[in-house]
Amino acid sequence: MTIAALEALTFGLGRLVAAADRAGQRLCLLTGDREIYRHELSRLDPGALDVVDVDTRDTAACAAELGRLPELDGLINSTDTWLLPGAELAARFGLAGPDPEAARTIRDKLAVRVLMHRHGLSRGTAIAVPDGSSAAELVRREVGLPAVLKDSAGTSSRNVWLVHDEDQLRSAVDEGADRKLFGRLLAEPFFAGPLYSAETLTWAGRTRLLGVHSRQLSRHPHVREEAAAFPVAFPDADRAELEQWVSRLLTVVGHRGGFAHVEFVLTAEGPELVEINGRIGGAMVGEALCRSLGTNVYEAMVDMALGKEPELLDATTGSGPAVAFVLVYPDRTGTFTGMAGIERLAGFPGGPEWYPTMTVGNRIESLGDQRACTGIVLAEAATAELALHRALSAAGGVHPVVTGR
Repeated sequence: MTIAALEALTFGLGRLVAAADRAGQRLCLLTGDREIYRHELSRLDPGALDVVDVDTRDTAACAAELGRLPELDGLINSTDTWLLPGAELAARFGLAGPDPEAARTIRDKLAVRVLMHRHGLSRGTAIAVPDGSSAAELVRREVGLPAVLKDSAGTSSRNVWLVHDEDQLRSAVDEGADRKLFGRLLAEPFFAGPLYSAETLTWAGRTRLLGVHSRQLSRHPHVREEAAAFPVAFPDADRAELEQWVSRLLTVVGHRGGFAHVEFVLTAEGPELVEINGRIGGAMVGEALCRSLGTNVYEAMVDMALGKEPELLDATTGSGPAVAFVLVYPDRTGTFTGMAGIERLAGFPGGPEWYPTMTVGNRIESLGDQRACTGIVLAEAATAELALHRALSAAGGVHPVVTGR
């Protein structure tokens, strides 16, 4: 009996293997680049899972490999890029999975924003930014300033521009027209306030809010994630309202089953959606959930891939520590040659751990998004606030070494 994973997030593969084993399933990872999982694979026993090397952007090739697997019982997809192909492949093989139409909607940030505005769940709508000299004026007229321009199918904070004035707007429109985007360039209002992400689990249209991560972004002009902490201690009434609000968002986009990672800004007028990701959160979000909730949340992922209601939907959770993590970036472009200060982590409180994301020899071409992240420092404490202080303190002594230009 086999459960296949169509790629995976950089971290969490070990947790997924353990979850599959508990369900009596053999995990098989289909990947176009197993180097992405070097850290996770290095911590697993040889033979803990099967790895199939295939061009995962070739749906026909993936279907052929899935057809060769013995007793294929489920297909898991925990990434944005493969959300829609994964949904379509699951449907093709008669397996449990997200509705392809819902997956198509979620992957289109423009469609999601328009839907939210239409249903009274957002104060602002979005427009597709056209080519041509009139684009900037259209954005100013239809969306206003400040605004956010971004790729409608983007990931990792790539190709995102925050614009406050006419000059920045024209520059962003020109840059966006020259970039290779996964979707199309959209413009939407900028909402002022702290950024959070709601981590949810949905089954048969019922959503449970597992908790909320705080999110810290870099200073302008970069738009990249710097740190996060879990769980944010919202008052009970506020948390209940957030759970109802997020449930409505997911219902509107047709998300009836699976994890979701919903980013939102808590403005002076209430929450405003940033984006919906039909998956468990990236970076160390999954690990933070496992530790803080005191359970392997990836077991729910396996349950749902097998078409079973996940135990996590109603389970008592929260027996573990709060968790925070900090993404470590270089201060210049060039060739990554290693990390300085990793050995010092043991001297800091909170049991800080290092999770590498970059390999020696990698080129750092830009500092503007998460592709420049060299690794992540994770720490624990009794509260999210204390965990964040510990993670920031420990990460301050870790420095990427970059040479050349």
